[in-house]
Amino acid sequence: MNDLKYMLIAYKQALIAKKNKEVPVGAVAVRNGIIIAKGYNQKIKKKSSLKHAELVVIDKCHKILKSPYLNDVTIYVTLEPCLMCTGALIQSRVNRLVYATPDSKGGAITSVIDINNIKNINHHFIITSGVLQEECSKLLSDFFKEKRGQI
Repeated sequence: MNDLKYMLIAYKQALIAKKNKEVPVGAVAVRNGIIIAKGYNQKIKKKSSLKHAELVVIDKCHKILKSPYLNDVTIYVTLEPCLMCTGALIQSRVNRLVYATPDSKGGAITSVIDINNIKNINHHFIITSGVLQEECSKLLSDFFKEKRGQI
């Protein structure tokens, strides 16, 4: 697997988000070694709480693949998905999620909610975490320090 390769692409998407004054989270969708979609947080730009990087990418995948299901897709994201995004991953039937750094305040994969311990959910996906964690974590913490005027 080329997890690092695809996470670096997600990281570049996060840098685009930062440049646009968005929370620097990026995502990439991959199927059979081919990138299907890339995206980043666009909440401010689009004035919508629904424009998390994961949802942007999932929406693009549905349109490109012309299917509501992403059974053979891996989503790479620089931050552990929130409850809303985790729900979208489940509803889309994503095969695998790879995320870089945990979100202790809103992560719904293992941090705040442990999705694998909820047995009655009708779809579970493979989870890999920690890929490029240090870099993605630093990008986020530096962003919020700058925002608070601490840098």
